[in-house]
Amino acid sequence: MYKLLTVVLSFFSTFLFAQENPVKFSFNDSIDAAGNHQLVIKAVIPKGIKLLSTNSIEALPDVKTSIVFDSSSKLKLHGNLATATKSQTEKSPALGDIHIEYFIDSVTWMQPVKVAKGDSFRIKGELTTYILSGEDLLSFSEPLSKEFIYKEASNTFSSETKSVIGWLLAGVLAGLIGFLTPCVYSLVPVTVSLFLKKNSTPRQGKKSALFYCFSIIVIYAIVGILSVLFVPQATWNAISTSWQFNLFVFLIFVIFGISFLGAFEINLPSSWANHADKRAGFGTYSGIFFMALTLVVVSFSCTGNFVAGLLGIASKTNKIAAVSGLTGFGIGLALPFALFAFFPSWVKAISKPGAWQKRMKITLGILEIAFAMKFLSNVDVQLGTFWFTRNIYLIIWIGLFAFLVLYLLGVFNRKNGSIFPSKEALKKHVPIPRFIFALIFLAFTIYLIPGLWGHPLNSISGLLPPYGTQEYGLNKGASNNNFIIKPSKYYNELKKNESAAAKTAGLEAFFDYDEAMSAAKEQGKPLMIDFTGIVCPNCREFENRVWIQPEVMNRMKNNFVVVSLFEDFAQELPDAEKRFSPLLGSQINTVGDKFKELSMKLTGGISQPNYIFLNHDGTKIIEKSYGYDDVQKNGIQDFVKHLDLAVQNFRPSK
Repeated sequence: MYKLLTVVLSFFSTFLFAQENPVKFSFNDSIDAAGNHQLVIKAVIPKGIKLLSTNSIEALPDVKTSIVFDSSSKLKLHGNLATATKSQTEKSPALGDIHIEYFIDSVTWMQPVKVAKGDSFRIKGELTTYILSGEDLLSFSEPLSKEFIYKEASNTFSSETKSVIGWLLAGVLAGLIGFLTPCVYSLVPVTVSLFLKKNSTPRQGKKSALFYCFSIIVIYAIVGILSVLFVPQATWNAISTSWQFNLFVFLIFVIFGISFLGAFEINLPSSWANHADKRAGFGTYSGIFFMALTLVVVSFSCTGNFVAGLLGIASKTNKIAAVSGLTGFGIGLALPFALFAFFPSWVKAISKPGAWQKRMKITLGILEIAFAMKFLSNVDVQLGTFWFTRNIYLIIWIGLFAFLVLYLLGVFNRKNGSIFPSKEALKKHVPIPRFIFALIFLAFTIYLIPGLWGHPLNSISGLLPPYGTQEYGLNKGASNNNFIIKPSKYYNELKKNESAAAKTAGLEAFFDYDEAMSAAKEQGKPLMIDFTGIVCPNCREFENRVWIQPEVMNRMKNNFVVVSLFEDFAQELPDAEKRFSPLLGSQINTVGDKFKELSMKLTGGISQPNYIFLNHDGTKIIEKSYGYDDVQKNGIQDFVKHLDLAVQNFRPSK
């Protein structure tokens, strides 16, 4: 009788002082190496709280935590619910010395789920919890809901399952890819020439090159450590896309390009060499470290996406994984430079004087100036001036590469003030390697020409200004704009940044979330969010390689309301909308900041491009977002299936 009275009084206090459940639950999908899915239910229990287990109390059989699945969900379950956390037992004075079984701190339950190929469904149920808070026995009920989508067991780098070693290898791969970007690769001749000038013996050259590589690795490791400790993820993306940084990189490329053309020589200060002699090598290694730091800074505009991506994804796992990924990135970026240390004959070959070396320098100088235009274009679109339209940009590139072709074929001769080759020069044969390079650049020049009349030039679309700046030659298809609610907010500011695929197909996209959601409700269609960027080469590549496919564009145009949210759009928000974002860990001052916060909320990170599909109540149709890496791995048809799945699972508003 006493026990019963105690329980009754405890329940009375619960109803009298209704409160929120202090125990927080999360529901996740876990996949083992064999591809078996499990529903993972995790409870985080505050200090001083005891969560009763799912096992019955002998005297009070109904007082227990229970997880009950609905009838349709039970058909998808396989086996029994298992507790992955060890419980504790004791006599509870609060319940009249009844023996109870409970958990503290946290507890995890695992429920195997049958997921067949092509499946997409939601497991639903109700979670009833009993907790002891001091002398009070409290009970709470809440819904359980988790969407399951068929996934194969993957050996790719998953932010949830990979070890620190896995992230190290992922970073190495990203670093090797980053080395091939123009910001890094074009600096190789300058770096090699400085090594040659500073080192008189092959042994010293090897030591210098190895220290240079080591310095790059150390710098990225330090960046990883400092970033996870002090710098919000969104800040890295803001730096790499800012017009100030792109202007800085443009100037660096132009200076290097003009130097290669022979206007002047770039040398480290002579005082460094004198200081090195006095300090017995200290200055030499400090200078090499400075060179490595210069490479990291200058290359950040090209490698910033890799760095931000590694930080963003790895930070969801743990901070050590983020540091490991950045260290691996430094290794991958430095590894090609290390080849010069292990193969000093390559360095000797490059150092041999000759006409070919001069032509190589001039070729690289022209390429430097051509690539510099990309960063100037980034500044132009970020500021919204649009002085360098797509046509002007292509004209400059066509002129530069046409000049390069003629130069490699020996057309120009500056001796005796003439720009034409002498008779003696005409009699000479063009070396085969130079002729091959001339043919490659000629083919590329011819490839660029149709772009003046609106050809999308898909293979290099990421390097060109937005297709919306094309001055003529746009062939726009029939528009899908039968909306009562028309795109208006930010439309004038961002319409020039629309993709070539959208322009040519007549896809009318919105640029504001609230406006697009209103249109989606009006049309009775799901909302497709395209998290993108004004300065985002991967976004342009995805749009011009994937969106342009008829099976993709037809679905986007007819089955969805599409909103493109530019996360680097720098228009300032009204003062009333400015605030601090706990998700970003920084202040929201611009429209782009607001969209970054939405990306963090919906996808758990900031990456571009990234696609998420929503019902009219703002809930996700498909839990997983779809990004650039997904289509790289699985192909375009996988994105088509993803679009169809979003339509299939869409729940219209009533």
